[in-house]
Amino acid sequence: MKTLVVGASLKEERYSNKAINMLREYGHEVVAHGLKEGKVLDVDIFKDWKNYEDVDTVTLYLNPTRQEEFYDDIIKLHPRRVIFNPGTENSVFVSLLSENNIQSEEACTLVLLRTEQY
Repeated sequence: MKTLVVGASLKEERYSNKAINMLREYGHEVVAHGLKEGKVLDVDIFKDWKNYEDVDTVTLYLNPTRQEEFYDDIIKLHPRRVIFNPGTENSVFVSLLSENNIQSEEACTLVLLRTEQY
């Protein structure tokens, strides 16, 4: 099950960085998109949007305004679900996802992993 982290950060104190670490700890395949290129563990963070394939879950770490430029890109991936982590809640994007038969949930990726609900 591949997860795309959108809003990935190289800074260890950021939740997106913690999510990459925990997803890998739990054995998930991870790809990442962020403002700066780099690497977290064995996961490359890309600044330019890639043709990500076979993405099951997109987990968002961008505020609603910053999400707008990625609406179409994420919908084109047709993931099974998009997770809106705390602070990323966005009713407009949730509606667009629903129209495209993509599940969404407001949750914390870290909590989902720790409670075996991921």
